Formats: sequence, structure tokens, C-alpha cells
Amino acid sequence: MTQPRATTLRFQKAANRLVTGLLHVPLLSRAIGSRLVVLDVVGVKSGRRYSVPVAYTRDGDDLLVGTPFAWGRNLRTGRPITLLLKGKRVTADVTVFTDEAGVTAAYATMARDNGQFAKFNKISVDASGAPDPADLRLAWQGGARAVRLRPRFRRENSPTVPPSGTPGA
Repeated sequence: MTQPRATTLRFQKAANRLVTGLLHVPLLSRAIGSRLVVLDVVGVKSGRRYSVPVAYTRDGDDLLVGTPFAWGRNLRTGRPITLLLKGKRVTADVTVFTDEAGVTAAYATMARDNGQFAKFNKISVDASGAPDPADLRLAWQGGARAVRLRPRFRRENSPTVPPSGTPGA
């Protein structure tokens, strides 16, 4: 496996703490949380808890996130996690993709939806917004994994994802 293509900022820990804090502020979280979610990740070996702010892409009622970084290895298919989505704590079921087809398909969806995700992961997109298949494959080779999060219903007939203010969003 090659090194991850995505890179972190020198001050990434401080930036993560700041963003996580802002996403806990009720009104602010709805504004800046339209593409960001905080995952509460528990280390498989250490048991240590991490709050990780990440960009997400909506895929129906599900959320897609991707990462080449070590914290992603703590997510396991079938092991639910708690996340902070638009100021609300939600439990979500997890499906992790590590195979080439699963990762490249999810990364293609995320890169089409979010130019910053594509740029951060060094995935070029053409004029129509289609991601470069070679870059998607390089991301997978660099250790990228994709995660599908399915927020659980709190009660029958309630939305799985807090409403964004627009019907069907």
C-alpha cells in the first residue's frame, strides 16, 4: 500500500477541535453542518474515544464519508456509532468499504458532490464534474476506505436525518 494521497494540515488537531466545538453550538451547527458531521469513534485496541469532524455526502437517507487516515480503521461494519449531525446526536449503522470497487464508487460519488473532498483527496474532475478513474484508484491504493452511515429512526415516521429546511433534502 502506498502513502495516503490526502494530507493533513500542520495544525489539524487544533482545527478539528475548533470545528467540533462549533458543530456543538445549536444554531451554528445547522449552518456549518450542511456538509460536516462529527463521528464519535472508539479505538478498537485502545478503547480511546475520538471526535472526528468529517465532510459527508448525502446518498438517499445515508451519509457517505471517506478517509485514508488511521481513525477510519476503527469503524467496523455492523458496529453502530454515534454522530453529531446538524446539532443532534444520532446513532448510525456502519458499512465499511475497503475493496477497490466499493471505495472508488463511493469516492466518485463524494468527489462529484463536493469539490473540496476531491481536492483534499487529489482527485481531479473534468468539466462535467466526473472524477478521474485513475485518481480514484490511486486513492484506494493509498489506503482510502469509504463508510456508509445509515442514521437510525428515533421513532416511527420521523426523518432519519434532521431536516435541512428544504423538502426532500
